[in-house]
Amino acid sequence: MFTTGFQELIIIMVIVLILFGGKKIPELMGGLGKGIKSFKKGLDEPEETPPQVENKSESTEEPGKSESSDS
Repeated sequence: MFTTGFQELIIIMVIVLILFGGKKIPELMGGLGKGIKSFKKGLDEPEETPPQVENKSESTEEPGKSESSDS
């Protein structure tokens, strides 16, 4: 239905150039490229499962002693 022609692309590029300026555009494109690269790298790498943590309750108490003292 809506196609972007050559004239529309030129208008969009001029607007972007006016908004960001000539010095900022290479920085934006570099950041965009790094973001796409890291996204693709994340898709290619298998998911790492976190190491399993054992559920041991370590007590500092000695056996036979309790925290509450009955006097």
